[in-house]
Amino acid sequence: MTGRAQPTLRGLVVDWGGVLTTDVRLAMESWASVEGIPAEALRSSFRQWLGPTEAAREIANPVHLLERGEIETTEFEFFLADALGRVSGRRLEPEGLLARMFAFFTGAPAMNALVYRARHSGIRTALLSNSWGNHYPSEVWDGMFDAVVISGQVGMRKPELAIYQHACAQLRLAPQECVFVDDLQHNVSAAVEAGMVGVHHTSYEVTAAELSTLFGRDLTAGRDVP
Repeated sequence: MTGRAQPTLRGLVVDWGGVLTTDVRLAMESWASVEGIPAEALRSSFRQWLGPTEAAREIANPVHLLERGEIETTEFEFFLADALGRVSGRRLEPEGLLARMFAFFTGAPAMNALVYRARHSGIRTALLSNSWGNHYPSEVWDGMFDAVVISGQVGMRKPELAIYQHACAQLRLAPQECVFVDDLQHNVSAAVEAGMVGVHHTSYEVTAAELSTLFGRDLTAGRDVP
């Protein structure tokens, strides 16, 4: 009996924070340390927003509202400064809080170069990012992406299935033709549910090897962004 042929993989969709940047948790904890906020207080604030159930997360979490573009950055900064202040006993200046945070995010040159090589080898590429109103380093993206999907601009966020489908549509590909890379397992699992092939990013070496196998071409050569 002949099995159904698997679609050829032709698209690569990648996250930004934690994939094209260094580790998100470490960056945020470094920022919190400078602000005088203990790492546990930072984690506690986000746990309070997440709530005990999926329904509570959707209703009460300002992060989700921000990522969908349903509240302004300045409003979220007030929420975050207030939440951190209550758990740490310190007063934070809300204005510019996110800019101060994202100053600790640094690029991951090897992963950026991999995406560049993938596109120039004939693979269609897209960025799919949940935005916190941050400035993306688009100045280094020349030649890297066929499409850029930012959650706050499209009113959807990962792990909602519709945003994965939207990203694939921007590449004019079916989800089954695309690979999705993210550092958060629940985002990867949702991409798989949407029909994509999922890769949980833990390191450049592991991800580069896995993508080379999936696409049937060597994507590991070279480390620097051209």
